[in-house]
Amino acid sequence: MNPASPVVRFGVVGVGTMGQSHANWLAEGSVPRATLAAVADPDPARLASFDKVARFADAAAMIRSGTIDAVLIATPHYDHVTVGIDALANGLHVLIEKPLAVHKADCERLLAAYDRRPDQRQRFGVMFNLRTLTRFAKLKSLIDGGELGAIRRINWIITECFRTNAYYASGGWRATWRGEGGGVLVNQCPHHLDLLQWLFGMPVAVQARCRFGAFHPIEVEDEVTAQLEFADGASGVFVASTGEAPGTDRLEIAAERGRVVIEDGRMTWLRNVVPMSEFCRTTPERFARPETWKVDVPFPAGGGEHNNITRNFVAAILDGAPLLAPASEGIRSVELANAMIMSSVTERTVRLPLDGAEYQRQLERLIAGAAAPRPTATTAAAR
Repeated sequence: MNPASPVVRFGVVGVGTMGQSHANWLAEGSVPRATLAAVADPDPARLASFDKVARFADAAAMIRSGTIDAVLIATPHYDHVTVGIDALANGLHVLIEKPLAVHKADCERLLAAYDRRPDQRQRFGVMFNLRTLTRFAKLKSLIDGGELGAIRRINWIITECFRTNAYYASGGWRATWRGEGGGVLVNQCPHHLDLLQWLFGMPVAVQARCRFGAFHPIEVEDEVTAQLEFADGASGVFVASTGEAPGTDRLEIAAERGRVVIEDGRMTWLRNVVPMSEFCRTTPERFARPETWKVDVPFPAGGGEHNNITRNFVAAILDGAPLLAPASEGIRSVELANAMIMSSVTERTVRLPLDGAEYQRQLERLIAGAAAPRPTATTAAAR
């Protein structure tokens, strides 16, 4: 970077569906104070459209080229670790598409590499763009400010991520234990699992039932129902599927001061005038309920775009701004996904924190027990 005119030079690793979008946004100037300087992908056809920047068939060569300050990794999931560790060791800032990694042990390896980074000014983030959605930012402010009172129950249904057989057939790495490391929990729902822990904290126990290939000819989970237990006594249910249409995205929170529902882009709060536990203790009536007010909670429009995270990442590099989605928090959504799969496979409740090495061994057994894999993507291929 030129100190007189600071611009972060990005290299994008993997220019398939998502990586191509990131590269195009950077090339078009959609991210102020950032530019696309290079791309890396083993597929020459994908590189062909980026003839105005440096092109590499190998991510390692791009990382060592001196042409970039930061790397944005949009490869198949397992490559996040090898490319990320290499980039961090070579002094680059790193932004990784979700998930941070496939399993907790690999997340720990990435974070250990960041702890060993040669330059303390290096930044390390994850592309959790839903954190910038204003409705979730508003909900977090209500929770953190104590407006809702103690949370008693959480119910989140995420079944609108419908996928077709053609989607799963579009890449040999997709929906395999060896190539992707999971299904709906690892690919479609990392954002929601991240929001779950960001808003409510990590549970202490998970009991889940996953269905593997219930709706598609795949070997990984395409439906999950999980029960969550929190240290303060709150409970939760998390439901996700890629086989349901039209599907639902509904978050419901029961708290001392009422019920909050986020659905269809709106937030509704049926607010208890008297907190429910206080009312329960003090009313002489046998069938009474607290009086409520219905509140349509306002929040600004906007948020949720991937570029919001990239802009914040640039601000963290150039201005020292705090990261909206630091990699140190990215491990938590991975741990939740791992715990749900582990619980289903072993038919037991999983206590958290999860033993990352134990889950890695379980994943290796799933890989070994799977049918002969389709041809998998090569290292640093595009998502």
